[in-house]
Amino acid sequence: MRREDVQIWLDRYIAAWSSYDETAIGELFAEEAEYRYHPWDEDTLHGRAAIVDSWLSERDAPGSWAAHYDVWAFDGERASAIGESRYTNPDGSFKDLYYNHFALRFDGHGKCVEFVEYFMQLPERLREGR
Repeated sequence: MRREDVQIWLDRYIAAWSSYDETAIGELFAEEAEYRYHPWDEDTLHGRAAIVDSWLSERDAPGSWAAHYDVWAFDGERASAIGESRYTNPDGSFKDLYYNHFALRFDGHGKCVEFVEYFMQLPERLREGR
């Protein structure tokens, strides 16, 4: 993989999240992939099917969020990405903001085999007045 390929993967990740298309989600991950929503999760998702099922079971409402992630570091099969996930209320007003870091490992076919998410929610005191 090249750094550019990781950015394409991140953009496909956002598109799959937005569409909740089962095939698009599955195409991001290798068959034996491991996925953790938090680094301390004891219940790591094992396998593409489990990842797809998890995504489909906890959907965000369409149009309720926007996200952007960029490659921060890249070293062959490993990459780090940073970005933001911004949520809005139905009237379009600000709801919440998360700063994200993804630790990623890829196979030789551009599929993610290890995904760990680290995120920080914008503190409440900073959410007021947005």
